[in-house]
Amino acid sequence: MSRHRTDPSLPRARGALSAGVIDYLQGHGALPDPGAARAAEPHGDDLQLALYVCYELHYRGFAGVRPELEWDPPLLAVRAALEDRFLSALRDEATETASLDDILDGLLLEPVRGTGLSWFLQDRGELRHLRDYAVQRSLYHLKEADPHAWVLPRLSGRAKAGMAAIEYDEFGAGRADRVHAQLFADLMTDLGLDTTYGRYLDEGCAPMLALVNQMSLFGLHRRLRGALVGHFAAVEITSSPASRRLAQAMKRTGAGPAAEFFYTEHVEADAVHEQVVRRDVIGGLLEDEPELAADIAFGITATSCLEDRLGDRLLADWRA
Repeated sequence: MSRHRTDPSLPRARGALSAGVIDYLQGHGALPDPGAARAAEPHGDDLQLALYVCYELHYRGFAGVRPELEWDPPLLAVRAALEDRFLSALRDEATETASLDDILDGLLLEPVRGTGLSWFLQDRGELRHLRDYAVQRSLYHLKEADPHAWVLPRLSGRAKAGMAAIEYDEFGAGRADRVHAQLFADLMTDLGLDTTYGRYLDEGCAPMLALVNQMSLFGLHRRLRGALVGHFAAVEITSSPASRRLAQAMKRTGAGPAAEFFYTEHVEADAVHEQVVRRDVIGGLLEDEPELAADIAFGITATSCLEDRLGDRLLADWRA
């Protein structure tokens, strides 16, 4: 990534909701009515982009947008309506009835042969597919671990200590060159992509926007701390085998040493993190707040649903 901070540019609108939010941030035009958000397609490009733009004010912001708008009451009212619509859709989809222990055990089961994104990229992916994949994932990986940091003040004891230990690794363990966001930028360089933060927001598909929005939604709301921990568990527990397949894809296609290293690093790190998440983060949180078990389960299941949506979308595009 660039050594000099540059704020990203506002994206192109994808409908009335995102156009209204973007126009408002630019200082002209009225915000969309919150009622329009409640009637919108929850997984559609328009709602997801509008929500992403609202959340980005809590990260880097946008060039030319006043920092004070981060906590602008009319904008927050629209954001709340967008969140309600999205969260309701997630709850409708994430209807897993198994116990939390069974759900966690299920994350550890690896099929002999899978059909998801990482399997496709391992076996048949070409450099163009890997570039497409990196473009989408850059919306998260260039801010990797940032949404999860919001949960730290909402935890205590073993849960806080375990989460902080993992976040320390994600942020490079004190080394700027090992920050995972920087490692992903190095991967993008190997693939010939622009590493500027927010550069590929216009290329981000709705399922990828939704995945990042889910992290921000869970992280920004204290009442959803259990769901954030569930999401984090789903990512960390499933990351190691998927990263192994992606490392093999990078090696097979000659993507470059940094591209391969990003995933080999995650194979090792996330194998350790998986144990810490289950034993200390989830175990500690349930010791303190056992009533959050259902929220943790929801966070895991919702994440799986959104990852499936992203996989289906990208595989359909590539096969077409």
